[in-house]
Amino acid sequence: MADLSTLGHRIRHFRTRAGLTLEELGDLTGTAPSQLSMVENGRREPRLSLLEAIAAALKVTAADLLSAEPPSPRASLEIELERAQASPAYRELGLPLLRPGRGMSDSVLKTIVGLHRELDRRARLAIATPEEARRANTQHRSRMRELNNYLPEIEVIAEQATRAVGHTTGALTHRTVAELAGRVGLTIVHTDGLPHSARAVVDLERGRVYIPPASIPGGHGLRSLALQAVANRMLAHAAPVDYADFLRQRLEASYFAAGCLMPRAASLEFLERAKRERNIAIEDFRDTFGVTHESATLRFTNLATHHLGITLHYLRVDGDGSVVGAYENDGLPLPQDATGSTEGEVVCRHWSARRAFARSTRASEHYQYTDTPAGTFFESTQTGTGAMAEFSITLGVPYAASKWFRGRESQTREVSTCPDVRCCRRPDDGLAERWKGEAWASPRVRSHLFAPLPQGTYPGVDDRELFEFLESHARD
Repeated sequence: MADLSTLGHRIRHFRTRAGLTLEELGDLTGTAPSQLSMVENGRREPRLSLLEAIAAALKVTAADLLSAEPPSPRASLEIELERAQASPAYRELGLPLLRPGRGMSDSVLKTIVGLHRELDRRARLAIATPEEARRANTQHRSRMRELNNYLPEIEVIAEQATRAVGHTTGALTHRTVAELAGRVGLTIVHTDGLPHSARAVVDLERGRVYIPPASIPGGHGLRSLALQAVANRMLAHAAPVDYADFLRQRLEASYFAAGCLMPRAASLEFLERAKRERNIAIEDFRDTFGVTHESATLRFTNLATHHLGITLHYLRVDGDGSVVGAYENDGLPLPQDATGSTEGEVVCRHWSARRAFARSTRASEHYQYTDTPAGTFFESTQTGTGAMAEFSITLGVPYAASKWFRGRESQTREVSTCPDVRCCRRPDDGLAERWKGEAWASPRVRSHLFAPLPQGTYPGVDDRELFEFLESHARD
């Protein structure tokens, strides 16, 4: 059923087409012209009996009047203007309502509506602040915790896609990735000069996926980028409407890529055997499928609870101790801010995620047990160096599940009482008083926590740079 505004426009449209004035329609329906005017202006809902009387007088059906489709392009613009002026953002301006009378040309009306569209677009961009992003991340992590980080529908889609190209286990080759892309009408193009803010660009019009000519050793990142582009096509992703929608799409695309690189059946066969042998190790899982340590860890979180009955936690932490990514369904007390967000918060210095940085030799994984207010956890951490800074990847499980993992014989044990500030954040007795007024430091500010998200269709991607890149390659 149409809303009152659309209903009013449809009644006016059919009345005008019938050549009737409000007074003449009022005589035919036994209704005062002022009442009909309020109905046509969307300020009063007509009774069903009146609606049927109007339809009969105009020689149309009630269904014709109740259609949700505006009766003309002009009416569509007028309805859009009415809705824009009814928004809280417009009302806050304190400006009078503009009624598009007959004397207003269509071009003027289009201009005014266009201005409202742009104001709405800019308002949506303006709320893309760190706070919004943090809240969206919190909701996103809560949802995935409820699902045990497992998305069965995408598992099936990835399984069907890899089987169609004959891949069931082992490392997925670049050639097979190209074949997967070809099956959804995409061609992989390696090129320099990608927009600095984008890792990959897809030209849907020409069916091209632009990715860099080189990546990390082994090209793990290139395969994943191409597979995420395939996922966006297969999952029919449109431009995200907000940051939460962007996170959902990114998760689904990454999940599909992981499902192709580490197929469910082959992954479970490997992991179930490792569990029987009490020798689960992310490094073995990583090497079997030729992926990065982080990819293998995240894929393990997808499968461990649903298929192996193991609850766990995952952390990616920068060298300064701040959380870049986190997931848990084992009760580990992750650090949180007032919104419940973990990203950007600093983890306890006694956790494996930070203790691993203190080792002089980092070629192997760091194993330790950590006593926390929520119990004891066994953790395995691998460190690495990215483009900007060092980082650590941690997989942890409750003490009872440590029996399934390599490294369980570790004698390293730490005690953490965080979030109690006396654990590792408050200076030792006397130090604060000793240095009060005698110390000064220039902080290394994590600017991404304070600045608004870069404006663009995709958070962080410069629209102008993106579209100019696509246009330059459209002539190739």
